[in-house]
Amino acid sequence: MTVVLIALVVVLAVALAALATVHFGYRARRPSQVPVTGTRRILFPFVANALSARALDAALRLARAEDATLVPVFLARVPLHLPLDTPLPRQSAIAIPLQEAIEHRATTFAIPVDSRIERGRSYRHALRQMIANERFDRIVIAASAHGNPGFAPDDVAWLLANAPGEIVVLRPSIDEQIGPPPPQRPRRTRTTRTRTRRPTPAGG
Repeated sequence: MTVVLIALVVVLAVALAALATVHFGYRARRPSQVPVTGTRRILFPFVANALSARALDAALRLARAEDATLVPVFLARVPLHLPLDTPLPRQSAIAIPLQEAIEHRATTFAIPVDSRIERGRSYRHALRQMIANERFDRIVIAASAHGNPGFAPDDVAWLLANAPGEIVVLRPSIDEQIGPPPPQRPRRTRTTRTRTRRPTPAGG
């Protein structure tokens, strides 16, 4: 009787081992079913005094379609005679309202925003710092046109030649500027002087 029980235990152990081998082999061959969300990042570099609504809306549409995070990057130029990490209160006063405008518009698309400020001696240097320091899948950039201070053709060509990933370049139109308006000079009022003409004496 004992021999029969031992043989039965051995058979069951072998069967369980075989089932376990088949089960784990099947799980190893199955593809992962865990969804990947929110891992893509779209860089949106912009400069002071202007923000292209067309380029921003394109970046927002791409971010919504790809379930990506929008990364607005304000590029600040630092003069050569100043340290690269020096405080820039004037440019910060421009960057903050623009970043708030971007975040406000992104809320209508339910898109997460991760704003950045990148410094450089020139816009190209700041672009170089941006692509070296940030993780991204796509860049959406506005080219300069109609007097808007976007990115010059040389900077756009450099970015196309050196940046990894996909790059979307858009040219803003004349009426596609958002953000703080340029300061206007006060109008000078012209004072009109009236002269009273004396009546001519009779017979004069």
